[in-house]
Amino acid sequence: MSMQAVRWDAYPDERGWFGEFGGRFVPETLMHPLEELAAAFEEAIRDPQFLAELDNLLQEYVGRPTPLYFARRLTEYLGGAKIYLKREDLAHTGAHKINNTLGQALLTKRMGKPRVIAETGAGQHGVATATAAALLGLECVIYMGELDMERQRLNVFRMKLLGAEVVPVRSGSRTLKDAINEALRDWVTNVRTTHYVLGSVAGPHPFPRMVRYFQSVIGREAKQQILEREGRLPDYVVACVGGGSNAIGIFWAFLPHEEVHLIGVEAAGKGLETGEHAASLCAGSVGVLHGAKTFVLQDEDGQILDTHSISAGLDYPAVGPEHAFLKARGRARYVAVTDEEALAAFELLAKTEGILPALEPAHALAYACQLARKLPKETIILVNLSGRGDKDVEVVMQALPQVRRAI
Repeated sequence: MSMQAVRWDAYPDERGWFGEFGGRFVPETLMHPLEELAAAFEEAIRDPQFLAELDNLLQEYVGRPTPLYFARRLTEYLGGAKIYLKREDLAHTGAHKINNTLGQALLTKRMGKPRVIAETGAGQHGVATATAAALLGLECVIYMGELDMERQRLNVFRMKLLGAEVVPVRSGSRTLKDAINEALRDWVTNVRTTHYVLGSVAGPHPFPRMVRYFQSVIGREAKQQILEREGRLPDYVVACVGGGSNAIGIFWAFLPHEEVHLIGVEAAGKGLETGEHAASLCAGSVGVLHGAKTFVLQDEDGQILDTHSISAGLDYPAVGPEHAFLKARGRARYVAVTDEEALAAFELLAKTEGILPALEPAHALAYACQLARKLPKETIILVNLSGRGDKDVEVVMQALPQVRRAI
């Protein structure tokens, strides 16, 4: 199938497949709840009252639209292409995650369920879920890997302040993968009263479609904003990819415009050659994890490998099936950036623009900086700054002295 022949809005199909990726690989006990959720979601997004309530909250509570910011001093420092930042770090709770959690929390109320659960890695999705639950009066339980709880202590405290119970996950690698496993176990047990607010475009259908829908507001805004500022579309759109929701969110509006290059940036950790990374698309193979067929980091026997990234939100051994589809169809390109490069980008943005990015989008920024230096000054690069770096200051404080080179 040629890229030109693809109608991107036709995916996923009614069974949740993006070409050869996606689907539902879950226990029988979850098939009916997933079908129920898919029907409720499709009904809700055709209900003007639901959409009006969501739009109102996005504007008056989240603070949308978030600004599109021309990073002038960063651009001048690099000496090449213009860099624009989509400032999702300025959304309420400090990241893009709130777009999705508000949508799913409203859907939970609509389905008549009193309880939500969620997984979190960097803690931002947990904070956003706890925030939406507090706003709408829902009971909230967050599963978080013990290792992530240690490196994201501030967000753990924020979740508790918001009234959520935070459950440490001590199994496996004690990171995001294991938190998802525990959340799924809870959902199987309590499905009649509980909705699982999955935080990314991963998992079984309808989660990849549903999360994409709620996050696509990023790309719609960015497209309108760049047209107003520059009178044309960007040449490149760059976003970090863990599970992939912020990237799909900003990519979605630009998919039909083949002249716009879409680049997803994964975590190369200590280097792809070391095996200590989280780059599923760059170094993984096709497999099944958490209910969907996609690119997975696995050994020859199909066992899931441990991952590493300095950014807790990218420390995941798979990726959303739509990203796998975009890679397979050649519509998006995926690269990987090391811990050291992300740290250098974190420091550079702080010193040139007075903005502390989260370590997750610092990966995207690092690649954008490398790219900008090679391109003419009239080129436009749009980076999704998907979260702010307050949560990462302690991690950066410990790691940054080891980084002695600029980008």
